[in-house]
Amino acid sequence: MGAHPIGTARKDGMTGMPEPADKAAAEAAEWSVLLMDDPDDRDLRRRFEAWRRQSAHNAVAWSEMQRTANLAEEVLPDYADEWRPLVTAKARRRWLVPMAALAVAAVIGWVAAPMALLRLQADHVTDTAEIRTIGLEDGSTLVLAPDSAVAVAYLPGERRVRLLRGEAFFAVKPDKERPFKVTARTVETSVLGTRFDVRLDDTGVGVAVEEGRVRVIDSRGAGEVLSAGDVVQVAATGEIVRTALEPNLVAMWRQRQVYLLNRPLAEAVDAIRRYYRGKIVVTDAALEEQLTTGVFDMTDPEAALRGLAQAHGATVRRISPWLLVVFGS
Repeated sequence: MGAHPIGTARKDGMTGMPEPADKAAAEAAEWSVLLMDDPDDRDLRRRFEAWRRQSAHNAVAWSEMQRTANLAEEVLPDYADEWRPLVTAKARRRWLVPMAALAVAAVIGWVAAPMALLRLQADHVTDTAEIRTIGLEDGSTLVLAPDSAVAVAYLPGERRVRLLRGEAFFAVKPDKERPFKVTARTVETSVLGTRFDVRLDDTGVGVAVEEGRVRVIDSRGAGEVLSAGDVVQVAATGEIVRTALEPNLVAMWRQRQVYLLNRPLAEAVDAIRRYYRGKIVVTDAALEEQLTTGVFDMTDPEAALRGLAQAHGATVRRISPWLLVVFGS
């Protein structure tokens, strides 16, 4: 093997030298490629261990690189044969090493297969940071949040929208002959005429009403009638929690702002992910469980993430142009 890998990190404007954390991250990417290329090279392993022990920056950068590699194996097992060749013997050539490392990161960030399947099911889909207003055939309006998808089915006896992913706000035109129903997993929201928001994520389904009344029914048949300012959270476990907020705070994402009241930090990060064209990783599970309250400006999602992290004593580090890592205190 050749000499110690040379980082391609961002340089400090005053000194012209790479910042330590960025330099370590770039070198960790190169070490990952070299070790994958020749895992049995003892001399290479010895030099790598010396580099890893050289500084705390190196140790942290390597830990995060391993986390990223594990994520790739977990998220893309069916595509391993496509991204592994990027880091084969050809990658020993100096100019290919950073490119191979960035390619692996890019594959993690953009998983094409699930999105392709989603687009087959959906009538309307939004990309990262995209907000779209859709006029429905009955005169109702649907506003689709970033990274979201819906399927629309209008029948003689009812109007039905299925939220497949993300979040949507509905302004429904009254029609007593055809109730308007929104389903998200096993939760159904039915109305005659109103303005309300439905959100679908890993924790469950949330419904918030800006104007009018809606009825929310879960898979067990349990129902909640909501009026303006009412919010209900139906957890994936079936637990139902009812809260309230000012009606003007409902679906603030329409103005590229996200409002959260005593919600887990993980939920805030998920909201930011809809606006950030890359990958965000939180390394501390306990940090993700901390409750947070605030209004987050999504016109600059990275700044929003850094503000959120700072409020909880955490830090954000840019590992690559497409990867932000949040470290706990």
